Amino acid sequence: MEFSSKLLENAVNEMSQLPGIGKRTALRLVLHLLKQPKEQSQKLAATLVKMRDEINFCANCHNISDSKLCEICANPRRDEQLVCVVEDIRDVMAIENTSQYRGHYHVLGGKISPMDGIGPGDLTIPSLVEKVKEGNIRELIFALSSTMEGDTTNFYIYKQIEPYNITTTTIARGISVGDELEYADEVTLGRSILHRIPFETSLKST
Repeated sequence: MEFSSKLLENAVNEMSQLPGIGKRTALRLVLHLLKQPKEQSQKLAATLVKMRDEINFCANCHNISDSKLCEICANPRRDEQLVCVVEDIRDVMAIENTSQYRGHYHVLGGKISPMDGIGPGDLTIPSLVEKVKEGNIRELIFALSSTMEGDTTNFYIYKQIEPYNITTTTIARGISVGDELEYADEVTLGRSILHRIPFETSLKST
């Protein structure tokens, strides 16, 4: 792709680093920005810089937050003894959209994947195990995607917390095997949360 401007080329190269954005789409987006009033592009740039500089991760659940505790963890009406284990912020948003869950979350920040060089130490598993050790969790819900990496991560956490005698459940398999949680429709995902099953049962069926 030939560019008449080095500034344009640099902007396209940066934009194309975003997930799902190829060079042609990046060029279309950059050219769109050039057609807009300068103030609009400056506002977009300032918003992105402010987000990157000031955003926090919740000290309790590792969810993205504007303050030390996210709105969910800071809400006294949420059941802090019920914790749903998810991969990332997109899964929190998906489950919250169902309006069927009133507990807390624990965001792992990914899944165990040796092929990608991601081990337990690269995720927030240690802090989850510590919370279980403290004895403040009644039930842990595994809500990772039903992929090999998701099942491996579930099982690893299960073995880590097994000595502490808490209830472990997993979302019902209304979610198709191999599907990512964020793409499930709200009704199916909501029912999967409501009709969760003991994690030990899911082990026997795999």
